[in-house]
Amino acid sequence: MVIQVEKIMAEHELHQRAEHEEQYSYGSAFCNGQYVPIQEASVPLMDAGFLHADAAYDVVTVSRGAFFRLDDHLDRMEASCQKFFLENPYSREEVREILTNLVKLTGLKDAYVWWAVTRGPLSSASRKNPVLQQNAMFAFVSPYFFQADDERRTNGLEILISKHYNRISEKAVDPTAKNFHWMDMKLGLYEARSQDKDWVVLTDGNGYLTEAAGANIFAVKNNEIYTPDSGCLEGITRRTVIELANELGVKTHITKVKEEELLEADEAFTSSSAGGVMPIQTVDEVVLPIAPTNENSLAAKLHDLYWTKRWDGWLATKINYDS
Repeated sequence: MVIQVEKIMAEHELHQRAEHEEQYSYGSAFCNGQYVPIQEASVPLMDAGFLHADAAYDVVTVSRGAFFRLDDHLDRMEASCQKFFLENPYSREEVREILTNLVKLTGLKDAYVWWAVTRGPLSSASRKNPVLQQNAMFAFVSPYFFQADDERRTNGLEILISKHYNRISEKAVDPTAKNFHWMDMKLGLYEARSQDKDWVVLTDGNGYLTEAAGANIFAVKNNEIYTPDSGCLEGITRRTVIELANELGVKTHITKVKEEELLEADEAFTSSSAGGVMPIQTVDEVVLPIAPTNENSLAAKLHDLYWTKRWDGWLATKINYDS
């Protein structure tokens, strides 16, 4: 059985919430240059981030009072902004301080930390020339959440390869820049839910896997890992999985992966900041040979190693809740 992470987070003393003001019980936000309770946060109606999905965003997580791979997430956010011709009005150190302050306001030891840089408010002039827009940053912190609960991660997700929706072409929107263009994945999730599946994986329309909704996808064959090399976000958790696999002496292939290879895999899993490693039980009703409950399951080993190393302080940035 994989480590019961949700149960540990709920019961272990190292996960207990620090003192905080009642108004921040649901979370905190940073908008229009101010810290506010998350329920009071707002985005200007005319902001192009809202109107046109004209923005880049990122998510970093906190567990046991420490950010995981914060600098890697800051690096990726800066790269995303550059790819979309966005300029964060706050410096890297200011962003770090804002995100830290947001976590401290909530007292959360396990948190989901989101921030975005938007193009900013539209005007008649900026509609013709977006260079004239003043870019803005918004952020929030909420309690940590999983894409799948302890029971589903223990037994494995039931997923669907979408038959109706393809991933947005990388020639249209660069998937390596984390962005708001989620309609392909949202519609895929509706398709999956209509068939009582937990999650969906999209292809590029030519039979090659891209990514799952908000997660990277991995197939395991003969104790080697295969994950798509294009059409997907270069996830920080994906990077972590590759590093952990190397630590276990398991080879990872970053390459084109046909959808049949997922159906014929020995086992499979997804990775995301929202949950880490999430083992898969079935793909399109096909039961994969190695279940997460199998003592030889690589997905289960990676799941447990991910959380064990995180909680031991690997690549952590501790938060001082008393300062």
